[in-house]
Amino acid sequence: MTKVDEALSYEQARDELIEVVRRLEAGGTTLEESLALWERGEELAKVCRRWLEGARARLDAALAEEEGTEGDAEGAAG
Repeated sequence: MTKVDEALSYEQARDELIEVVRRLEAGGTTLEESLALWERGEELAKVCRRWLEGARARLDAALAEEEGTEGDAEGAAG
């Protein structure tokens, strides 16, 4: 993964990945072009996966914090 790929937002990577898939599905490219598109798609998918994993971790942390806060309130009330 390049530094440029690391700087892509989720939306930028997703949009480019959609375009790569569209071009592959449309056909009409040489084998070499298709392989290059496939490799680019793999890199973009990694960027998207990294963003989604980060979002999941943040959501899990927020939910765990909320549960911890609720547990503290219940313990104090009991």
